[in-house]
Formats: sequence, structure tokens, C-alpha cells
Amino acid sequence: MIGAEKAEKRRGKMTTEIEIRHLNQFYGKKQALKNVDLTIDKGMFGLLGRNGAGKTTLMKVLATLLPKSEGEINICGVPVEHAAAVRSMTGYLPQEFSMYPNMTVYEAMDYLGVLSGLSKGERKKKILGLLKRVNLQDDRKKKVKALSGGMKRRLGIAQAILHDPKVLIVDEPTAGLDPEERVRFRNLLCEIAEERIVILSTHIVGDIEATCEQVAVLNKGEIIYRGSVAELTAMADGKVYSAEISRNELTELKSKYIVTSMLTLGNNVIVRFLADKTPFPSARLAEAGVEDAYMYLMRGERGEE
Repeated sequence: MIGAEKAEKRRGKMTTEIEIRHLNQFYGKKQALKNVDLTIDKGMFGLLGRNGAGKTTLMKVLATLLPKSEGEINICGVPVEHAAAVRSMTGYLPQEFSMYPNMTVYEAMDYLGVLSGLSKGERKKKILGLLKRVNLQDDRKKKVKALSGGMKRRLGIAQAILHDPKVLIVDEPTAGLDPEERVRFRNLLCEIAEERIVILSTHIVGDIEATCEQVAVLNKGEIIYRGSVAELTAMADGKVYSAEISRNELTELKSKYIVTSMLTLGNNVIVRFLADKTPFPSARLAEAGVEDAYMYLMRGERGEE
């Protein structure tokens, strides 16, 4: 009996939940993850943090590509040590995705279907349906190497859900995509998340704001925030200001405050920035956004006043 079946028998039923308790991960003497505790339910879950924060390490541990050092992880009721059972219910799209460049889109999907143990009839039905879902049905005869970056990412999603996993893990999926392709990809992830757990790991705050209700922020291997996107945004209420200043004043303002956005208007600049109180008479309190709140949270991690 495989691990998933054993776990189901013990627990009475399968859960759609990931439980991570006291996870520590080491690369030699370097600690990449520090006492990570998370519970992730069905839907879109965002994992936000700078490059190098430990996001990819966590994704690889969840996908069983990297054995955990310490702690406990259960994926839909199955201990992560049961790698084969976990992989059967998990789809993974890594940051650097490549597959069979000289095959056509359909051939690559069909080959992966064979590896997944699908019959010829099952493969044809599932592959055509998935290619339509990711808007690649008209490109199925193209070679993989001829696809654009966005098309390759969508093909990556199709291959990741070919075996109908309960969990989909995507690592920095929109990096390098143009705005239109980024929106299309976000919408696709939201649609997929109606049926399963989707973990979106990114350093792009806009991707989280547009897709996720729940988010965790990882910094230097530690979870520094876990909760709703709305609650994260509320942390910056009363701390975000907007002002129109001259370009000559910009350097001085940047030396005193964290600027979250700028818009150039001739010789002037409209800036959004963080401050604990009204900094000067022409500054106006602005409505906080997720990016403002993220920058405010990270400011505290740097120990800034």
C-alpha cells in the first residue's frame, strides 16, 4: 500500500491542506530556512520575498526535490518523506523551465503522458483539453523551442497539471513576461486554484495583489508575516504619503524616506513614500497598497526608523 493510501486510512479521509511545522533547512553550515510554520489551504496562496529569501528552497522541499533537514511536512495528509505518493498529487513549475525543445508541443505533452501512465485515449483527451485551457491549442504543432517565454510558461502549467494534481507549485512564473502575458498567466492560475492548492512564489508584489487572498512573507529564511493580503495592506494605513516635488528635491527625499513609486511630470516628480507622520505640509496621506505594505514590513526587518 503506497504512502497516500496509508495516510488516508489513518486519517479517515484525504485533506486538501499543507501543514509545515518547525521546518529548518541547511546547506552545509548555512541555514536557508528557519523554523518555518505554515498551513496552506485550497486556493491561491502567495509566498512573497526578495530573491535569496529561501522561497525556491521551500518550494523544492514541498515538491520532494530536496529532502528536508528538520521538521514535519504533510501534504494532503501524506508525510513528505513518502516522495512517490507526494509527487503523484503534486505539480511543479520551476523558475527555470525547459522541456524537449525539438519536440512539438503535442509530442512533448504526449511523452509526459506516457511517463505518467496514461493510456493513448486518455492522453489525447486530456492533452487537447489542457492545451485549449492554456490557449495553446493552435500551437500544438509548433516546436517547443519556437515558443515565446509566455507560451513556454503556459505549456509548463499544462504539463504540471497533466496528472490532475491536488497541489500546484509555481516558482517565479511571471518573471520576464510582458504585461499582457503576465495578466493572462495570473488569470490562468486563479482558474486552476478553484480546484486545488496553488502556491505562487514570487518577488513581484503585483502578482500577489492580483491573485491571492492569503500570503506569507519570507525574509532571510524566516516567515515574518502570515495572513490575508487585506491585513498586510492594513499594516501600512496612515504610513503612505504622496507629494509632487521638483527633481532637485528627489535625492534628499530618498535619503530620508523609502520611496515606493515615482511618476515624472516635466521638471517635477509625483512620489509615494513611507513616513510615520506628515513629513512636510504639501505631503498628502495616500491609500496604502500591497506594495507599500510590503515595503513597510521590510523596512522594519532592516531596522530602519
